[in-house]
Amino acid sequence: MMPNFEIKILDSLDGISASAWNALAGDDPFLRHEFFSALHETGCASRRTGWLPQFVTLWEGHDLRGAFPLYLKSHSYGEYVFDRDWANAYQSHGYPYYPKLLSAVPFSPVTGRRLMAETVEHRTLLISAALKMAADRNAEAEASSFHCLFPREDEAHEMEKAGMTLRHGIQFHWKNRAAGGYENFEAFLEEMSHHKRKKIRQERRKIHAADINFQWLSGYDVSEVHWCFFVDCYNKTYHQHRSRPYLNLEFFMRLGKTMPENILMVLACRGNQPVAVAFNMHNSHTLYGRYWGMAEFIPGLHFETCYYQAIEFCIARRIALFEGGAQGEHKLARGFLPVRTWSAHWLAHPEFAAAIGIYLEREARDITHYLNELSKSSPFRKEKRE
Repeated sequence: MMPNFEIKILDSLDGISASAWNALAGDDPFLRHEFFSALHETGCASRRTGWLPQFVTLWEGHDLRGAFPLYLKSHSYGEYVFDRDWANAYQSHGYPYYPKLLSAVPFSPVTGRRLMAETVEHRTLLISAALKMAADRNAEAEASSFHCLFPREDEAHEMEKAGMTLRHGIQFHWKNRAAGGYENFEAFLEEMSHHKRKKIRQERRKIHAADINFQWLSGYDVSEVHWCFFVDCYNKTYHQHRSRPYLNLEFFMRLGKTMPENILMVLACRGNQPVAVAFNMHNSHTLYGRYWGMAEFIPGLHFETCYYQAIEFCIARRIALFEGGAQGEHKLARGFLPVRTWSAHWLAHPEFAAAIGIYLEREARDITHYLNELSKSSPFRKEKRE
């Protein structure tokens, strides 16, 4: 440990001021004190739901110098980097996989900083502390492994140097690629191939013909009635997929009060009657598509509410990047391009670690091949491709 530095493991952010924490979080809305506090204090990410906060913090006297959001997990739900096959392999050989240590933003497959510290030295201390936690807990039969999901690429390589194994994934992101940003949605469409451009225009005309209008609401504009409608739709979407929703009305309403500037709700209405809604978060340079639901099925409404309206918002606000969330090869035809995502993993059991390492090497080659194949299917005209 460097002189005058101390590591503290916290199960709550109550003892840290929002200003001190947010100085490390910067403009990432998913790392803000308000966001984590809302998750924890509304019970969405808590011991009861299998997300026990164990945040690694670095202190110099009374000054917070670094933080590493960390949870002790009793399952693998809400992560979007799937390791259930690993858990099944452990179980089939008589070893417990849970609990495990996890660094992630709960229920949010968004790439961003995980090592909330400005210097390499401070980040190294945070990684070392997390790995020591995993090793110590494993010695006490309390944790099988440590995982960090969706870090930035540079942080992923810092973790690799510390002894973790990297894993690759794919998401689809939209870029406001023109110099200074597209002038309007049509300017964006003009860069696409004729077939893709024609299809999107057809989809948008159908929504217009159905007499659907849209509102962009910030957290300042969202009323309790809006939140209740959204949560009803959000719950319905999860139930339709035979899943249990992770988040509750209290959580969303709290975000509306504490982070209103970071919220974009896209409300689809027929006349004054809402029929669908999408919830997004954003800062000045990135929009993050998160959740959506509908009260009435209308063909093409999903694409318009979740993608085209969000793209128009990015163009209007000069937002450079739109992360459309997990999955979605169908996004490629709508102007989203494939990008590589990262995660880092450490497993205490040496034989499992070796086997999973071999698997991840093969998976990485497959991901690279898949990215190369997807690039051949770019929706943009050849002269406009990056």
